[in-house]
Amino acid sequence: MTPEGAVKAKAKKLLTELGYYFFMPPANGFGRAGIPDIVGCKLNGCLFALECKAGKNKPTALQERELQRINAAGGIALVINEENVNNLKELLNA
Repeated sequence: MTPEGAVKAKAKKLLTELGYYFFMPPANGFGRAGIPDIVGCKLNGCLFALECKAGKNKPTALQERELQRINAAGGIALVINEENVNNLKELLNA
């Protein structure tokens, strides 16, 4: 498993434990570029989106644009990595 794959797996495990609805949009070239890795809904109905990165990797300009659009619309858009994935519950509730 890649380092980014490990971040995604940990995030999915935590989201499942929290009982949140989520899915991973396929990155196959048929959708809009920059869509986050994980999109879901918290128990209170708030949309969230997670861009998973490993190491010092940063979101691309297209990914940043999508994260900003989600936040501007009232959702929660976050970049998670090995350093903050364990704090996902707190990050989503901040």
